[in-house]
Amino acid sequence: MTGRKRYSVVRDPVHGDIHLTHEEMRVLDTPEMQRLRGVKQLGTAFLVFPGAVHTRFDHSIGALHMTQRIVDAVNLSFELDPKACVGVSEQEARVLRLASLVHDATHVPFGHSIEDQDGIFGRHDLPYRFQRLFAPSTRLGAVLRELGVLDDVLAILEAGDGRAVPAYWRQIVGGTIAADILDYLARDAYFTGLRLAIDERVVSYLKIDRVSGNLYIDLAKHDLLREDILSEVVRMLEARYYFSERVYYHHAKVAAGALLARAVEAALACGAVKESDFYDRTDESVLDLLERSVDKAPRAAKERVRGLVQRFRERRLPKRACVFPRYENEAVQESLVQRFFAPGGAKARAEAEARIADLVRFATGKEVEIIVYCPAKSMQLKEARMHVRWPGVQETRPLCEFAARVPRLADLERSYRDLWKFYVFADSSDPSVLAKVQEVARVEFAEARNAYEVKSR
Repeated sequence: MTGRKRYSVVRDPVHGDIHLTHEEMRVLDTPEMQRLRGVKQLGTAFLVFPGAVHTRFDHSIGALHMTQRIVDAVNLSFELDPKACVGVSEQEARVLRLASLVHDATHVPFGHSIEDQDGIFGRHDLPYRFQRLFAPSTRLGAVLRELGVLDDVLAILEAGDGRAVPAYWRQIVGGTIAADILDYLARDAYFTGLRLAIDERVVSYLKIDRVSGNLYIDLAKHDLLREDILSEVVRMLEARYYFSERVYYHHAKVAAGALLARAVEAALACGAVKESDFYDRTDESVLDLLERSVDKAPRAAKERVRGLVQRFRERRLPKRACVFPRYENEAVQESLVQRFFAPGGAKARAEAEARIADLVRFATGKEVEIIVYCPAKSMQLKEARMHVRWPGVQETRPLCEFAARVPRLADLERSYRDLWKFYVFADSSDPSVLAKVQEVARVEFAEARNAYEVKSR
Protein backbone atom coordinates (compact mmCIF):
# COMPACT_ATOMS: atom_id res chain seq x y z
CA MET A 1 0.00 0.00 0.00
CA THR A 2 3.04 2.25 0.24
CA GLY A 3 2.82 5.18 -2.12
CA ARG A 4 -0.92 4.81 -2.80
CA LYS A 5 -2.62 8.18 -3.27
CA ARG A 6 -4.88 9.12 -0.39
CA TYR A 7 -7.06 11.43 -2.49
CA SER A 8 -8.51 11.73 -5.95
CA VAL A 9 -8.82 15.22 -7.41
CA VAL A 10 -11.95 16.51 -9.14
CA ARG A 11 -11.76 19.76 -11.10
CA ASP A 12 -14.79 21.89 -10.26
CA PRO A 13 -15.66 25.04 -12.26
CA VAL A 14 -16.70 26.89 -9.10
CA HIS A 15 -14.16 25.88 -6.45
CA GLY A 16 -11.24 24.57 -8.51
CA ASP A 17 -9.58 21.35 -7.37
CA ILE A 18 -11.60 19.34 -4.84
CA HIS A 19 -9.90 16.45 -3.07
CA LEU A 20 -11.99 13.34 -2.43
CA THR A 21 -10.96 10.35 -0.35
CA HIS A 22 -11.29 6.88 -1.79
CA GLU A 23 -14.18 6.28 0.60
CA GLU A 24 -15.94 9.28 -0.87
CA MET A 25 -15.24 8.10 -4.38
CA ARG A 26 -16.87 4.77 -3.50
CA VAL A 27 -19.98 6.65 -2.42
CA LEU A 28 -19.99 8.79 -5.56
CA ASP A 29 -19.67 5.71 -7.77
CA THR A 30 -22.94 4.18 -6.51
CA PRO A 31 -25.92 4.21 -8.90
CA GLU A 32 -27.91 6.28 -6.42
CA MET A 33 -25.36 9.11 -6.50
CA GLN A 34 -24.69 8.84 -10.24
CA ARG A 35 -28.42 9.41 -10.84
CA LEU A 36 -27.93 12.96 -9.58
CA ARG A 37 -25.97 13.76 -12.75
CA GLY A 38 -29.37 13.79 -14.45
CA VAL A 39 -31.16 16.01 -11.92
CA LYS A 40 -30.70 19.73 -12.50
CA GLN A 41 -29.96 21.76 -9.39
CA LEU A 42 -32.32 24.56 -10.41
CA GLY A 43 -35.06 22.44 -11.95
CA THR A 44 -36.92 24.45 -14.58
CA ALA A 45 -34.63 27.51 -14.39
CA PHE A 46 -32.76 26.40 -17.53
CA LEU A 47 -35.80 27.54 -19.51
CA VAL A 48 -35.01 31.09 -18.34
CA PHE A 49 -31.23 30.92 -17.85
CA PRO A 50 -29.84 28.57 -20.53
CA GLY A 51 -26.62 27.97 -18.60
CA ALA A 52 -28.43 26.70 -15.50
CA VAL A 53 -27.92 23.04 -16.35
CA HIS A 54 -25.68 22.23 -13.39
CA THR A 55 -26.77 19.21 -11.40
CA ARG A 56 -27.24 17.95 -7.89
CA PHE A 57 -24.23 15.73 -8.48
CA ASP A 58 -22.02 18.82 -8.97
CA HIS A 59 -23.58 20.47 -5.94
CA SER A 60 -23.02 17.40 -3.76
CA ILE A 61 -19.28 17.53 -4.42
CA GLY A 62 -19.27 21.29 -3.84
CA ALA A 63 -21.10 20.87 -0.53
CA LEU A 64 -18.43 18.40 0.61
CA HIS A 65 -15.76 20.95 -0.31
CA MET A 66 -17.49 23.69 1.67
CA THR A 67 -17.89 21.35 4.62
CA GLN A 68 -14.13 20.96 4.72
CA ARG A 69 -13.72 24.75 4.46
CA ILE A 70 -15.97 25.18 7.50
CA VAL A 71 -14.15 22.46 9.43
CA ASP A 72 -10.81 24.11 8.72
CA ALA A 73 -12.18 27.49 9.86
CA VAL A 74 -13.66 26.26 13.15
CA ASN A 75 -10.51 24.28 13.93
CA LEU A 76 -8.40 27.39 13.48
CA SER A 77 -10.74 29.27 15.84
CA PHE A 78 -10.35 26.42 18.32
CA GLU A 79 -6.57 26.68 18.18
CA LEU A 80 -6.76 30.42 18.85
CA ASP A 81 -9.34 30.18 21.67
CA PRO A 82 -9.68 26.61 23.02
CA LYS A 83 -11.48 27.72 26.18
CA ALA A 84 -14.44 29.24 24.32
CA CYS A 85 -14.51 27.17 21.15
CA VAL A 86 -14.78 23.54 20.06
CA GLY A 87 -12.85 21.87 17.28
CA VAL A 88 -13.85 19.11 14.86
CA SER A 89 -11.89 15.85 15.00
CA GLU A 90 -10.72 13.95 11.93
CA GLN A 91 -13.33 11.25 12.54
CA GLU A 92 -16.08 13.86 12.84
CA ALA A 93 -14.87 15.54 9.65
CA ARG A 94 -14.98 12.19 7.84
CA VAL A 95 -18.64 11.74 8.81
CA LEU A 96 -19.57 15.35 8.06
CA ARG A 97 -17.99 15.20 4.61
CA LEU A 98 -19.86 12.00 3.76
CA ALA A 99 -23.15 13.41 5.09
CA SER A 100 -22.77 16.53 2.94
CA LEU A 101 -21.95 14.36 -0.06
CA VAL A 102 -25.24 12.42 0.19
CA HIS A 103 -27.50 15.14 1.62
CA ASP A 104 -29.38 15.62 -1.69
CA ALA A 105 -29.50 11.98 -2.76
CA THR A 106 -33.25 11.71 -2.16
CA HIS A 107 -34.16 14.60 -4.49
CA VAL A 108 -36.56 13.72 -7.26
CA PRO A 109 -36.44 15.58 -10.60
CA PHE A 110 -38.05 19.03 -10.44
CA GLY A 111 -38.58 18.36 -6.75
CA HIS A 112 -39.03 21.96 -5.71
CA SER A 113 -42.04 22.24 -8.02
CA ILE A 114 -43.79 18.98 -7.17
CA GLU A 115 -42.71 18.60 -3.53
CA ASP A 116 -41.81 21.85 -1.81
CA GLN A 117 -44.06 24.17 -3.83
CA ASP A 118 -47.10 22.19 -4.93
CA GLY A 119 -46.95 19.69 -2.06
CA ILE A 120 -47.96 16.76 -4.28
CA PHE A 121 -45.33 14.54 -2.62
CA GLY A 122 -43.69 14.79 0.77
CA ARG A 123 -40.44 16.72 1.02
CA HIS A 124 -37.25 15.02 -0.13
CA ASP A 125 -35.72 15.22 3.36
CA LEU A 126 -38.42 13.26 5.19
CA PRO A 127 -36.94 10.33 7.13
CA TYR A 128 -38.70 7.60 5.13
CA ARG A 129 -37.07 8.81 1.94
CA PHE A 130 -33.54 8.50 3.37
CA GLN A 131 -34.30 5.19 5.05
CA ARG A 132 -35.49 3.77 1.73
CA LEU A 133 -32.47 5.09 -0.17
CA PHE A 134 -30.00 3.90 2.48
CA ALA A 135 -31.57 0.46 2.90
CA PRO A 136 -29.28 -2.60 2.83
CA SER A 137 -30.61 -3.47 -0.61
CA THR A 138 -29.24 -0.28 -2.22
CA ARG A 139 -25.63 0.10 -3.22
CA LEU A 140 -25.40 3.46 -1.47
CA GLY A 141 -26.80 2.01 1.75
CA ALA A 142 -24.43 -0.94 1.55
CA VAL A 143 -21.38 1.29 1.09
CA LEU A 144 -22.33 3.56 4.01
CA ARG A 145 -22.80 0.49 6.20
CA GLU A 146 -19.45 -0.94 5.17
CA LEU A 147 -17.81 2.37 6.07
CA GLY A 148 -19.50 2.30 9.49
CA VAL A 149 -21.05 5.77 9.15
CA LEU A 150 -24.68 5.06 8.29
CA ASP A 151 -26.19 5.84 11.71
CA ASP A 152 -24.23 9.07 12.06
CA VAL A 153 -25.12 10.20 8.54
CA LEU A 154 -28.82 9.48 9.12
CA ALA A 155 -28.69 11.38 12.40
CA ILE A 156 -27.13 14.42 10.72
CA LEU A 157 -29.80 14.35 8.01
CA GLU A 158 -32.46 13.97 10.75
CA ALA A 159 -33.61 10.74 9.20
CA GLY A 160 -32.53 8.18 11.79
CA ASP A 161 -33.90 7.01 15.11
CA GLY A 162 -33.82 10.48 16.67
CA ARG A 163 -30.62 9.97 18.59
CA ALA A 164 -28.83 13.11 19.73
CA VAL A 165 -25.79 14.40 17.88
CA PRO A 166 -23.86 17.64 18.46
CA ALA A 167 -25.83 20.63 17.16
CA TYR A 168 -22.93 21.76 15.00
CA TRP A 169 -22.95 18.51 13.00
CA ARG A 170 -26.30 19.37 11.43
CA GLN A 171 -25.51 23.07 11.29
CA ILE A 172 -22.30 22.56 9.30
CA VAL A 173 -23.99 20.35 6.71
CA GLY A 174 -27.39 21.95 6.27
CA GLY A 175 -28.02 24.72 8.77
CA THR A 176 -28.86 28.34 8.14
CA ILE A 177 -25.31 29.19 7.05
CA ALA A 178 -23.86 25.89 6.01
CA ALA A 179 -22.01 23.96 3.36
CA ASP A 180 -25.23 23.52 1.40
CA ILE A 181 -26.09 27.19 0.90
CA LEU A 182 -22.47 28.33 0.57
CA ASP A 183 -22.03 26.02 -2.38
CA TYR A 184 -25.35 26.49 -4.14
CA LEU A 185 -25.25 30.29 -4.01
CA ALA A 186 -21.82 30.32 -5.63
CA ARG A 187 -22.75 27.56 -8.08
CA ASP A 188 -26.08 29.11 -9.08
CA ALA A 189 -24.36 32.46 -9.68
CA TYR A 190 -21.77 30.86 -11.91
CA PHE A 191 -24.20 28.90 -14.07
CA THR A 192 -26.90 31.57 -14.36
CA GLY A 193 -24.30 34.18 -15.25
CA LEU A 194 -25.50 36.59 -12.56
CA ARG A 195 -22.81 38.78 -11.02
CA LEU A 196 -23.86 38.18 -7.45
CA ALA A 197 -20.73 36.98 -5.69
CA ILE A 198 -20.48 35.59 -2.20
CA ASP A 199 -17.21 36.41 -0.47
CA GLU A 200 -16.11 33.06 0.94
CA ARG A 201 -14.22 34.98 3.60
CA VAL A 202 -17.44 34.78 5.62
CA VAL A 203 -16.52 31.14 6.31
CA SER A 204 -13.42 32.21 8.22
CA TYR A 205 -15.59 33.86 10.88
CA LEU A 206 -17.35 30.62 11.85
CA LYS A 207 -16.80 29.13 15.29
CA ILE A 208 -18.37 26.45 17.48
CA ASP A 209 -19.52 27.67 20.87
CA ARG A 210 -18.28 25.44 23.68
CA VAL A 211 -21.30 26.09 25.91
CA SER A 212 -24.18 25.59 23.46
CA GLY A 213 -22.47 23.53 20.77
CA ASN A 214 -23.84 25.88 18.12
CA LEU A 215 -22.04 26.93 14.97
CA TYR A 216 -21.96 30.72 15.01
CA ILE A 217 -20.37 33.86 13.61
CA ASP A 218 -18.53 36.03 16.12
CA LEU A 219 -19.57 39.67 15.65
CA ALA A 220 -17.88 40.86 18.83
CA LYS A 221 -14.31 41.98 19.47
CA HIS A 222 -13.26 43.83 22.62
CA ASP A 223 -16.99 44.34 23.35
CA LEU A 224 -17.39 46.21 20.06
CA LEU A 225 -19.42 45.24 17.01
CA ARG A 226 -17.36 43.98 14.08
CA GLU A 227 -19.11 46.00 11.37
CA ASP A 228 -16.93 44.46 8.66
CA ILE A 229 -18.04 40.94 9.56
CA LEU A 230 -21.66 42.00 9.90
CA SER A 231 -21.48 43.59 6.45
CA GLU A 232 -20.22 40.31 4.95
CA VAL A 233 -23.10 38.42 6.57
CA VAL A 234 -25.65 40.94 5.30
CA ARG A 235 -24.13 40.72 1.81
CA MET A 236 -24.69 36.97 1.86
CA LEU A 237 -28.32 37.48 2.89
CA GLU A 238 -28.70 40.06 0.11
CA ALA A 239 -27.39 37.53 -2.40
CA ARG A 240 -29.90 34.96 -1.12
CA TYR A 241 -32.68 37.51 -1.59
CA TYR A 242 -31.60 38.57 -5.08
CA PHE A 243 -31.30 34.96 -6.26
CA SER A 244 -34.79 34.31 -4.98
CA GLU A 245 -36.11 37.39 -6.74
CA ARG A 246 -34.32 36.88 -10.05
CA VAL A 247 -33.97 33.09 -10.32
CA TYR A 248 -35.75 30.89 -7.79
CA TYR A 249 -39.10 32.69 -8.13
CA HIS A 250 -38.79 34.08 -11.66
CA HIS A 251 -42.29 34.06 -13.12
CA ALA A 252 -41.36 31.94 -16.17
CA LYS A 253 -39.61 29.37 -13.96
CA VAL A 254 -42.71 29.31 -11.77
CA ALA A 255 -44.94 28.85 -14.85
CA ALA A 256 -42.81 25.93 -16.06
CA GLY A 257 -42.97 24.35 -12.62
CA ALA A 258 -46.75 24.78 -12.62
CA LEU A 259 -46.99 22.90 -15.94
CA LEU A 260 -45.04 19.95 -14.59
CA ALA A 261 -46.89 19.96 -11.29
CA ARG A 262 -50.23 19.77 -13.09
CA ALA A 263 -48.98 16.93 -15.31
CA VAL A 264 -47.89 14.95 -12.24
CA GLU A 265 -51.13 15.74 -10.43
CA ALA A 266 -53.21 14.58 -13.42
CA ALA A 267 -51.18 11.36 -13.79
CA LEU A 268 -51.62 10.60 -10.08
CA ALA A 269 -55.36 11.33 -10.22
CA CYS A 270 -55.96 8.69 -12.88
CA GLY A 271 -53.76 6.12 -11.12
CA ALA A 272 -51.08 6.12 -13.82
CA VAL A 273 -48.21 6.83 -11.41
CA LYS A 274 -47.41 6.83 -7.72
CA GLU A 275 -44.86 8.76 -5.65
CA SER A 276 -42.27 5.97 -5.55
CA ASP A 277 -42.13 5.91 -9.36
CA PHE A 278 -40.22 9.20 -9.20
CA TYR A 279 -37.52 8.23 -6.70
CA ASP A 280 -35.00 6.73 -9.12
CA ARG A 281 -35.66 9.02 -12.09
CA THR A 282 -33.72 11.75 -13.83
CA ASP A 283 -35.22 14.91 -15.32
CA GLU A 284 -35.59 13.39 -18.76
CA SER A 285 -36.81 9.99 -17.61
CA VAL A 286 -39.54 11.64 -15.52
CA LEU A 287 -40.92 13.31 -18.63
CA ASP A 288 -40.83 9.95 -20.42
CA LEU A 289 -42.52 8.31 -17.43
CA LEU A 290 -45.38 10.81 -17.48
CA GLU A 291 -45.94 10.35 -21.21
CA ARG A 292 -45.79 6.53 -21.13
CA SER A 293 -47.68 6.01 -17.87
CA VAL A 294 -50.97 7.26 -19.29
CA ASP A 295 -51.10 4.78 -22.19
CA LYS A 296 -54.06 2.99 -20.59
CA ALA A 297 -55.58 6.04 -18.89
CA PRO A 298 -58.92 7.52 -19.98
CA ARG A 299 -58.59 9.58 -23.12
CA ALA A 300 -59.11 12.96 -21.44
CA ALA A 301 -56.42 12.26 -18.82
CA LYS A 302 -54.04 10.91 -21.44
CA GLU A 303 -54.41 13.97 -23.65
CA ARG A 304 -54.05 16.35 -20.72
CA VAL A 305 -50.88 14.80 -19.28
CA ARG A 306 -49.19 14.41 -22.67
CA GLY A 307 -50.23 17.92 -23.69
CA LEU A 308 -48.74 19.44 -20.55
CA VAL A 309 -45.47 17.54 -20.96
CA GLN A 310 -45.26 18.48 -24.64
CA ARG A 311 -45.77 22.14 -23.82
CA PHE A 312 -42.98 21.90 -21.27
CA ARG A 313 -40.62 20.27 -23.77
CA GLU A 314 -41.39 23.00 -26.33
CA ARG A 315 -41.29 25.81 -23.75
CA ARG A 316 -44.87 26.85 -24.46
CA LEU A 317 -45.41 28.17 -20.98
CA PRO A 318 -48.70 29.46 -19.58
CA LYS A 319 -48.95 33.25 -19.37
CA ARG A 320 -49.76 35.40 -16.37
CA ALA A 321 -53.31 36.70 -16.24
CA CYS A 322 -53.37 37.79 -12.60
CA VAL A 323 -50.70 38.19 -9.95
CA PHE A 324 -51.74 38.71 -6.34
CA PRO A 325 -48.54 39.63 -4.44
CA ARG A 326 -48.25 39.61 -0.67
CA TYR A 327 -47.44 43.29 -0.46
CA GLU A 328 -50.94 44.01 -1.80
CA ASN A 329 -52.63 41.08 -0.08
CA GLU A 330 -51.09 40.61 3.35
CA ALA A 331 -54.51 40.50 5.02
CA VAL A 332 -55.78 37.66 2.81
CA GLN A 333 -52.58 35.70 2.17
CA GLU A 334 -53.27 33.12 4.84
CA SER A 335 -56.87 32.55 3.72
CA LEU A 336 -55.77 32.07 0.09
CA VAL A 337 -53.17 29.50 1.13
CA GLN A 338 -55.61 27.67 3.39
CA ARG A 339 -58.34 27.51 0.75
CA PHE A 340 -56.24 26.43 -2.19
CA PHE A 341 -52.85 25.10 -1.07
CA ALA A 342 -53.26 23.58 2.37
CA PRO A 343 -53.86 19.80 2.50
CA GLY A 344 -57.20 19.17 0.84
CA GLY A 345 -57.08 22.42 -1.11
CA ALA A 346 -56.59 20.78 -4.50
CA LYS A 347 -60.35 20.26 -4.93
CA ALA A 348 -61.17 23.91 -4.26
CA ARG A 349 -58.35 24.96 -6.59
CA ALA A 350 -59.59 22.72 -9.42
CA GLU A 351 -63.13 24.02 -8.98
CA ALA A 352 -61.95 27.65 -9.16
CA GLU A 353 -59.89 26.88 -12.29
CA ALA A 354 -62.90 25.21 -13.91
CA ARG A 355 -65.22 28.14 -13.13
CA ILE A 356 -62.78 30.63 -14.64
CA ALA A 357 -62.27 28.47 -17.74
CA ASP A 358 -66.04 28.02 -18.23
CA LEU A 359 -66.76 31.75 -18.04
CA VAL A 360 -63.88 32.57 -20.39
CA ARG A 361 -65.10 29.98 -22.91
CA PHE A 362 -68.63 31.40 -22.73
CA ALA A 363 -67.35 34.95 -23.32
CA THR A 364 -64.69 34.27 -25.98
CA GLY A 365 -65.46 30.87 -27.46
CA LYS A 366 -61.90 29.79 -26.61
CA GLU A 367 -60.91 26.70 -24.63
CA VAL A 368 -58.32 27.86 -22.10
CA GLU A 369 -56.63 25.84 -19.37
CA ILE A 370 -56.30 27.80 -16.14
CA ILE A 371 -53.65 27.10 -13.50
CA VAL A 372 -53.95 28.70 -10.07
CA TYR A 373 -50.55 28.47 -8.40
CA CYS A 374 -48.32 29.89 -5.71
CA PRO A 375 -44.71 28.68 -5.59
CA ALA A 376 -44.42 28.87 -1.80
CA LYS A 377 -46.84 28.81 1.10
CA SER A 378 -44.83 31.48 2.93
CA MET A 379 -41.52 33.22 2.48
CA GLN A 380 -38.94 33.26 5.27
CA LEU A 381 -35.30 34.28 4.98
CA LYS A 382 -34.22 31.37 7.16
CA GLU A 383 -30.54 32.31 6.81
CA ALA A 384 -31.27 35.31 9.07
CA ARG A 385 -31.66 32.79 11.91
CA MET A 386 -27.93 31.96 11.88
CA HIS A 387 -26.37 32.10 15.33
CA VAL A 388 -24.12 35.03 16.15
CA ARG A 389 -22.32 36.40 19.16
CA TRP A 390 -23.39 40.01 19.64
CA PRO A 391 -21.36 42.46 21.75
CA GLY A 392 -22.64 42.56 25.31
CA VAL A 393 -24.72 39.39 24.93
CA GLN A 394 -23.17 36.41 26.66
CA GLU A 395 -24.76 33.52 24.76
CA THR A 396 -25.01 33.05 21.01
CA ARG A 397 -28.37 34.14 19.59
CA PRO A 398 -30.08 34.08 16.16
CA LEU A 399 -29.13 37.13 14.10
CA CYS A 400 -32.79 37.96 13.41
CA GLU A 401 -33.21 38.84 17.11
CA PHE A 402 -31.00 41.86 16.45
CA ALA A 403 -32.92 43.08 13.40
CA ALA A 404 -33.88 46.29 15.20
CA ARG A 405 -30.16 47.14 15.38
CA VAL A 406 -29.52 46.16 11.75
CA PRO A 407 -32.01 48.10 9.60
CA ARG A 408 -30.85 46.42 6.39
CA LEU A 409 -31.59 43.02 7.91
CA ALA A 410 -35.14 44.04 8.78
CA ASP A 411 -35.59 45.39 5.22
CA LEU A 412 -34.33 42.12 3.73
CA GLU A 413 -36.63 39.99 5.86
CA ARG A 414 -39.62 42.13 4.87
CA SER A 415 -38.62 42.18 1.20
CA TYR A 416 -38.18 38.41 1.20
CA ARG A 417 -41.65 37.86 2.64
CA ASP A 418 -43.01 40.16 -0.06
CA LEU A 419 -41.69 37.87 -2.81
CA TRP A 420 -44.74 35.66 -2.19
CA LYS A 421 -47.20 35.74 -5.09
CA PHE A 422 -50.46 33.98 -5.97
CA TYR A 423 -50.72 33.46 -9.73
CA VAL A 424 -53.47 32.80 -12.23
CA PHE A 425 -51.91 31.39 -15.41
CA ALA A 426 -53.63 30.69 -18.72
CA ASP A 427 -52.41 28.70 -21.74
CA SER A 428 -53.00 31.53 -24.19
CA SER A 429 -50.87 34.26 -25.76
CA ASP A 430 -53.90 36.21 -27.00
CA PRO A 431 -54.08 39.49 -25.04
CA SER A 432 -57.86 39.67 -25.39
CA VAL A 433 -58.25 36.17 -23.94
CA LEU A 434 -55.81 36.92 -21.13
CA ALA A 435 -57.70 40.14 -20.38
CA LYS A 436 -60.94 38.15 -20.08
CA VAL A 437 -59.22 35.60 -17.80
CA GLN A 438 -58.02 38.49 -15.66
CA GLU A 439 -61.51 40.00 -15.51
CA VAL A 440 -63.08 36.71 -14.45
CA ALA A 441 -60.29 35.86 -11.99
CA ARG A 442 -60.65 39.23 -10.28
CA VAL A 443 -64.25 38.31 -9.52
CA GLU A 444 -63.36 34.75 -8.48
CA PHE A 445 -60.75 36.09 -6.03
CA ALA A 446 -62.60 39.27 -5.17
CA GLU A 447 -61.00 39.55 -1.75
CA ALA A 448 -57.52 39.80 -3.30
CA ARG A 449 -55.91 42.69 -5.15
CA ASN A 450 -54.35 42.00 -8.57
CA ALA A 451 -51.12 43.87 -9.36
CA TYR A 452 -50.58 42.71 -12.95
CA GLU A 453 -51.98 44.23 -16.12
CA VAL A 454 -52.18 42.24 -19.33
CA LYS A 455 -50.27 43.95 -22.13
CA SER A 456 -52.14 44.55 -25.38
CA ARG A 457 -50.44 43.89 -28.72
